[in-house]
Amino acid sequence: METETLGAVSDVDFSLMALFLRATITVKIVMIILVLASIWSWAIIGDRWLRYRRVRAQSAVCETAFWSGQMLDELYDRLADKPRSPIEKIFSAGMGEWQKSARVAQGMAAGAQQRIDRAMNVVIAREGDKLNNGLGILASIGATSPFIGLFGTVWGIKHSFEEIAIQQSTNLAVVAPGIAEALVATALGLLAAIPAVIFYNKLSADSDKVTGTLENFADEFSMILSRQFERQAAE
Repeated sequence: METETLGAVSDVDFSLMALFLRATITVKIVMIILVLASIWSWAIIGDRWLRYRRVRAQSAVCETAFWSGQMLDELYDRLADKPRSPIEKIFSAGMGEWQKSARVAQGMAAGAQQRIDRAMNVVIAREGDKLNNGLGILASIGATSPFIGLFGTVWGIKHSFEEIAIQQSTNLAVVAPGIAEALVATALGLLAAIPAVIFYNKLSADSDKVTGTLENFADEFSMILSRQFERQAAE
């Protein structure tokens, strides 16, 4: 009897495609959702990684030009029309407000420093939102995928028990395929969740570092302009 049971089990195809095709429609939908979620999360991971790498490279180039001793007005004239990187946009926003204030009554208008800081902070907030784009989705995938997979597993085991009741047999050949199908859903849930959680934490830290670099640049630029305000006020 045991030999017959083992022979029947060995005849069952346990490949992933076969398990998917034998699964109930509910478990199939769960599997498809999890596969799509995994693909989506890897797309976000790749996009954010390339984005942060590009922003860091562009920021390094801009800061090198900024601290090279080049006249800020000349640098602004070169970047103002088409600032590419976040740090260039911050510089353009600050210099643009500076030049507007300098033209008021041939001197600095009252509250100009506050307006310059506000203009740069608006750009930092906007660029910070762009840097974090997609991370919320990554967090959601990491948090929900295991539960979606667990739902598919519970549903698949329920189907296995129904098969036992219908065939009135606890034979391994009856039970094993259904349980295997159910466990695939859990595996797919973990496969989608684990990379999403790991890279969400990594990319969030990278985003904070990039945002911190932008804030530091804005503070340093603001101090330079503040000294210029004081110099012009003393003249």
